Order: sequence, then structure tokens, then C-alpha cells
Amino acid sequence: MAGNENYFFCGIGGSGMMPLALLLHARGATVAGSDRSLDQGRTGEKFRFLAAQGIALYPQDGSGVTRAQQILVTSAAVEATVPDVQAACRLGARHMTRAGLLADLFNGTPCGIGVAGTSGKSTTTAMIGWILHAAGRRPSIVNGAVMKNFIAAEAPFASALVGDPSLLVSEVDESDGSIALYTPAVAVLTNIALDHKALPELRALFGSFLGRAATAVVNIDNDEAAAVAADAALQRIVRVGTNNGAADLCAGDLAFAPDGVRFSVKEREGGACAIVELPLPGRHNVENALCALGAARALSVPLATAAAALVRFQGLKRRLEVIGTAAGVNVIDDFAHNPDKIAATLTTLKAVPGRLLVLFQPHGFGPLRLLKDALIACFARHLGPDDHLFMPDPVYFGGTVERSVTSRDIVEALKAQGRRADSWPERAVCGDHILRLAQPGDRIVVMGARDDTLADFAALLLARLQQRGGGTVLP
Repeated sequence: MAGNENYFFCGIGGSGMMPLALLLHARGATVAGSDRSLDQGRTGEKFRFLAAQGIALYPQDGSGVTRAQQILVTSAAVEATVPDVQAACRLGARHMTRAGLLADLFNGTPCGIGVAGTSGKSTTTAMIGWILHAAGRRPSIVNGAVMKNFIAAEAPFASALVGDPSLLVSEVDESDGSIALYTPAVAVLTNIALDHKALPELRALFGSFLGRAATAVVNIDNDEAAAVAADAALQRIVRVGTNNGAADLCAGDLAFAPDGVRFSVKEREGGACAIVELPLPGRHNVENALCALGAARALSVPLATAAAALVRFQGLKRRLEVIGTAAGVNVIDDFAHNPDKIAATLTTLKAVPGRLLVLFQPHGFGPLRLLKDALIACFARHLGPDDHLFMPDPVYFGGTVERSVTSRDIVEALKAQGRRADSWPERAVCGDHILRLAQPGDRIVVMGARDDTLADFAALLLARLQQRGGGTVLP
């Protein structure tokens, strides 16, 4: 993108918007924005950081969109009635979606690595970016989560990294269908499961995405992903998997621990081997790591170099993040919001003894309606008899929405199956009940997406526990 362009991001604080705004700003473009969260006084630290970078912030009332030369950028969630959109329309300013802008940036990059899948995109994107960084390749990265390896005093919200403009690693979203806009040099597919769209539509979107790539990297441990890859017309494929004879890059000898996993990995062609000591727990993170190693292989990074980098991979904010311990209770913050992610999180946590007190805030009334039956089945299967689920109302920041399915519907169905579950509309009330139950040895898990204040809520629960009997907040 040219350095003389002028962008206005409506919803600049969003997880997908902020890294793109930061990247364009760092490349010399003029960037400004507005956000409903800023107007409502939420997540102030984030907006103070943006302002400190020289990014002008405005109320979301149209006052920041003043010239036809500005390019208005919005996410799919922004409706036509928002004043910024109306102002751009009156002025004749160009209007782009975040996905369209990112796709233009991505497709204009000589080597774009696109990471797709229902789950694991952000973690795998960060792993690939860290491997390339450690190998001296200076990648640019656009991610939907804060990457701990790149956090610094001057970059506390490290969801983007500005590096070589010819090498870009980015997660690619299927939820709004925008994955169809991308033409990657390397396409990574982590997995496919029910989420924002029905499976037939997901299969078509992911298959077409793989078919447009010079090299596809596919996790064949996931049956849906393996089937899509088998049906797609691929130029070149790197199959990754665990104990899978069909894999080009195969992991074995998995040894799980509460804070990580150790495994061997071998290339079928050439026979190169390495040991990976990954400081993240769970089988799902082994699959994420294999996808990252497969992408590194496609980019000619030696297996030993890539494996050594993963030993120092620190993970992401809000991905099974233990934020502290107080009064004998661990408090964990996690982004899981669909059945696949929730299952991975609960499976990993249940590998260690201790009751789970889970607060799950659905990421919208629409997703809750689509995922109702799958969510009920997921929690019924993965919650133990002593675990307890608490559900407030879904996240809602305004706009039109159908509310035919609520959190109470999920809770009542789980109670009918003998699970411990409760629902109150207000998240704070759920928190009060969690703290009344919490005892030494328990783990409180705050779970959900689209709402940055969930991390603040987890920190508040920890602080209230500390008032009982001290504790530590982890860095």
C-alpha cells in the first residue's frame, strides 16, 4: 500500500482491525479511527497506545470522516446505519471491508502465507511468524491475537509485526466468506469443524483456498481437512499429522505435561528428524506446531531450525493463559468460543486433576443460534460431574440481532443431562457465584471471544481472590 493513502478504521480496536491499522501506519499511511468501545469507556489502555503511535481517534459519530480522499475501513459487523459509514457515503469516500483491504495487501505481497481453519489460526500464524523471525527472515505478521514473543515496552499490543514487505504471514478468516479473496503462496489449513457456517460451505471455501496456493499445508489428523485436501486440485501439498503414515511431516512419541508437550518429528522425504519441546499444553497445539513446521518446510527453513524456534515460543494472550493464582485457585483466560475450541481447551485442562468453574460468554446471538446443539453436546461430554458452567448473555455491542436462542437455553439443556450449569444475564453476577464456590485446587476459566473486557474480568476475579489470601499474577 502506498504511504500517501489515508485510512479511517471504524472499529479500530477490533482484533482484526487493530493489527492491520498498525501495519499500514508503520508503512507510512495516514491512519485514524473510531470505536464503540472507546465511546463506552472500555479497554482504555488499548486506545491510549494507539493514540501514542500518532493514530488520531474520534467518537463513532461521523466526525472523523471529513474528506472524500479518506478510505473508510469497516469490519463485517459494522452496519450501514453507523454514522461513520453514512458520512463516507455523503462525501463519496471509498469504503472497504477489513477483509478486502487485508486481501489487497496480502495478494500484493510476493510471498504471502495464509493460515486458515476453524481453530488454531492465530496460534499457528504466530508460530510461523516466530519461526521465520528466529531464522532471520524478518516476516511481516498480521494476527488476530497478541503474540507474546513480540511484546515489548513500545509494543504492548503485539498483534502485528512490521518486517520485510515481501514476506507476510496472516490468518485468513472464513466466517464472512472473505477467504475467497486470498491467493496465497503457502496456504495452511489447520482443521475444519462447525463454526460460523455450515460444513458444506466451509468445505467449498477451504478447498478453493488450498487450490489457489502454490503450496498447501494440511493437518490430515483432522478428517474434514484431509478430505478437502484429497478432493482439491493442488499444485503441491505438505501433509502433517501424528503417527500418520500418509504424512509428509509426522510427529510421534508425544509426551504431555501440564505446561507443555514433547514430541519427535520426522520428514518422510529426506528423513530429517528433530525433537520439539513445545511450552504449550494439549494435542491441539501439537497439530498447530506441525502446521507451522510444514509451512517452514515449504519456505525452505531447515527442520532443526524451526524446531529449535518452537522451544522458545511463548504463545498468545487469551489462549489458555494462566493469569495468576490466588487462595489456591488458578485463573485462566481463554479465547475458546466454538465447540471445537472449547473441546480442545477442556480436554487439555481435564488432563490435570481439579474442578473447573467455567464462565462461557457466547460471542453473539447469531453464533449461539447456529451452534446451540453442538455447544450442548460439547459441554455435556467434556465437563465432569463436579465441574460447573456459568453463562451470561451473549456479547452484544449494538445493532440488529435475533435473540431466539439464549444462554439459558444451553444451561437448561445441560441441567437435563445432569451437568452443573447456571445462567444469569449479567456477567458480574456469574462472577459472584463463581467466587462463592471457588475453593483451593479449583481452576476458574473465563472463556469467550469478541469481547476484550473478558481479560479484564478474569483479572478482576483474580484480584478478588487475592483479597482472600494472597497470590501471584503471572507475567
